[in-house]
Amino acid sequence: MPGTNLTREEARQRATLLTVDSYEIDLDLTGAQEGGTYRSVTTVRFDVAEGGGESFIDLVAPTVHEVTLNGDALDAAEVFQDSRIALPGLLPGRNVLRVVADCAYTNTGEGLHRFVDPVDDQAYLYTQFEVPDARRVFASFEQPDLKATFRFTVKAPEGWTVVSNSPTPEPKDNVWEFEPTPRISSYITALIVGPYHSVHSVYEKDGQSVPLGIYCRPSLAEHLDADAIFEVTRQGFDWFQEKFDYRYPFKKYDQLFVPEFNAGAMENAGAVTIRDQYVFRSKVTDAAYEVRAATILHELAHMWFGDLVTMEWWNDLWLNESFATYAEAACQADAPGSKWPHSWTTFANQMKTWAYRQDQLPSTHPIMADISDLDDVLVNFDGITYAKGASVLKQLVAYVGEEAFFKGVQAYFKRHAFGNTRLSDLLGALEETSGRDLKTWSKAWLETAGINVLRPEIETDANGVITSFAIRQEAPALPAGAKGEPTLRPHRIAIGAYDLDGDGKLVRGDRVELDVDGELTAVPQLVGKPRPAVLLLNDDDLSYAKVRLDEQSLAVVTEHLGDFTESLPRALCWASAWDMTRDAELATRDYLSLVLSGIGKESDIGVVQSLHRQVKLAIDQYAAPNAREALLTRWTEATLAHLRAAEAGSDHQLAWARAFAATARTPEQLDLLDALLDGTQTIEGLAVDTELRWAFVQRLAAVGRFGGSEIAAEYERDKTAAGERHAATARAARPTEAAKAEAWESVVESDKLPNAVQEAVIAGFVQTDQRELLASYTERYFEALKDVWESRSHEMAQQIAVGLYPAVQVSQDTLDRTDAWLASAEPNAALRRLVSESRSGVERALKAQAADAAAAE
Repeated sequence: MPGTNLTREEARQRATLLTVDSYEIDLDLTGAQEGGTYRSVTTVRFDVAEGGGESFIDLVAPTVHEVTLNGDALDAAEVFQDSRIALPGLLPGRNVLRVVADCAYTNTGEGLHRFVDPVDDQAYLYTQFEVPDARRVFASFEQPDLKATFRFTVKAPEGWTVVSNSPTPEPKDNVWEFEPTPRISSYITALIVGPYHSVHSVYEKDGQSVPLGIYCRPSLAEHLDADAIFEVTRQGFDWFQEKFDYRYPFKKYDQLFVPEFNAGAMENAGAVTIRDQYVFRSKVTDAAYEVRAATILHELAHMWFGDLVTMEWWNDLWLNESFATYAEAACQADAPGSKWPHSWTTFANQMKTWAYRQDQLPSTHPIMADISDLDDVLVNFDGITYAKGASVLKQLVAYVGEEAFFKGVQAYFKRHAFGNTRLSDLLGALEETSGRDLKTWSKAWLETAGINVLRPEIETDANGVITSFAIRQEAPALPAGAKGEPTLRPHRIAIGAYDLDGDGKLVRGDRVELDVDGELTAVPQLVGKPRPAVLLLNDDDLSYAKVRLDEQSLAVVTEHLGDFTESLPRALCWASAWDMTRDAELATRDYLSLVLSGIGKESDIGVVQSLHRQVKLAIDQYAAPNAREALLTRWTEATLAHLRAAEAGSDHQLAWARAFAATARTPEQLDLLDALLDGTQTIEGLAVDTELRWAFVQRLAAVGRFGGSEIAAEYERDKTAAGERHAATARAARPTEAAKAEAWESVVESDKLPNAVQEAVIAGFVQTDQRELLASYTERYFEALKDVWESRSHEMAQQIAVGLYPAVQVSQDTLDRTDAWLASAEPNAALRRLVSESRSGVERALKAQAADAAAAE
């Protein structure tokens, strides 16, 4: 298979033939301030198993000047084709390859990304190589199982800083010569180059000393709360090293907050890159700090699981991401001094919700996905790979026991340090330490797709004593187009029994933990006991399953959802209600009533903010169209009432201000936003700071109150990279044909926008209350999509394919138009998947709208 794709079979053949020893990479980045291209010189030493063979090395570059193999010059024009350099006539034993090329800076967040800060007009560079983009910077055997050492030498402009995986050396004549790395995969190598600001510290314990660094652009330095970031990092070092019984495996640990980053962060060995939106310029809620801490811990966990021990091929990507996702939550929950011991509530509220949504799409797949090539893996960074996998790992911990689980992990790290593994290697270690046979468990949970539903079946006598209790497990049919068969699975769950106390609070009085397997599982432990007010399946959220409440429990929860004394059962009930709404089992108007009845008692700010997003989505997409405006009015009035009632300066006040701004609609409500902006009105404790100002400006632009001059004036107040993105969103949000045409042209008909600005324009372009204005773009989307996909980089094309899909046009016509395009355009598997997922959202919305309309009747 030619081009930038690589098949699993090609990778297997290459790994059978080659063993890579080392890379020496010399980069001349002295022209980075101007951009364009840079000189890249790669020397690779590798061994060949048998003579006379041939292979190839990967490189994405505008120009290749020289290719020298074992001292013989090859014709670059002949051997460099389709992002590959052919390597004919390889010798048995040691081979040496030298490639001299001109590589290109990017503005897409792939390869070596170049960004110019409008505050100081300085260029800032960073690499992003996962999945296959190291080859955009140097010639590489781009697959995770061909590990090697990497020695970088970088020439940079005077006064700049260069950071890589190895400790940062003193430069000589603006040349930075780094020590070789340990044996690692190419995708976790990194370079971060520019006049970055830095803060340094050290992690010390039991004779161990690890240098720590935090970096950001100077324009963000005043907002960098380095002490808080170091505190979370040290907690992670303490907890992971104890649990893993393996010292941090690299010589230093830098965390670099970089601009225009596509993901949350990236686990480059010893040089983690993190999106610089996590350097908070304005007041944010505690939930934002919790998410940032989780990201920090996620990437730190990867230093062991992913970097020290790496998957052999991308079908085990889930092991990397699921383990790190599980570990981040477990550390936050258990580490001494953690500020977020309720992290499993956040996990249930956010990660599980993401997983349940992903698992009901036509693209659902087993956790251990079948990754046949790079195109497959590029769209597989999804809710199955991260969230469902982590949920299943959480259940596995409950199934084998936490002590046995971590003993198995410890053996796994020691046995495979700096090597590559398959799933069977981890399961084998866990079987040794737990004594459990995990083959059946693995087949049911990791090799099948879809989700189970657990329902209680309860009988009581005249005195309210339980005479029979069982759990019925269902395996709903997989979505149309999904591969596989519905599967009943073994679950380790807890059942919580809750009653109302004298203060009207729901308190757990009893808990039963058991294994559920098959279609019906009896629970004799509860027989003979008085029936409590609420019986909650999967209490403590041990397993991965959709849970339904029995009729009596649902009635109590509907009235008292906010009265659970603990945050986790509240989160589980909120999640169940949201899932029922998405499944058209609960009408949108009833979901809104449920939220309004309980959200005022919800103390967990992360849950509150999730409810804000879910209510808006439900009304925008799942409400009967003729009821939508009335529901939006009801919701907006409630957001304003909660905003005015919230404690001055509290997180809840800020969250309600943002929720109000998202749907403000009446002249009086919009007047309030305008007055809060110009200071003629205030709400005690509410700081209308930079980020909140932009939320108000964007809403006023979307309803036509603000035009180009007002947006430009706001950008003058905030002439930063973030301000540029916010202004781009506001301009694209204006409800005029001219504004939409300008936004469309800049994204679809031109390829000049950098990744972050393109994303911002798309966010402004799609406004749910501008359906009629956007209707004509449905046809234009399908006309342009395939050309966009084939001509843009993966990240840029995916933004457009997903972001501009006509999701707000909830109609049978949208489904029909999508089906016609899928049938005629013959998209590749990755693009077909993205469009099919978006189509599924419209199909679900149609069913939910019908359910809401039926409820009205």
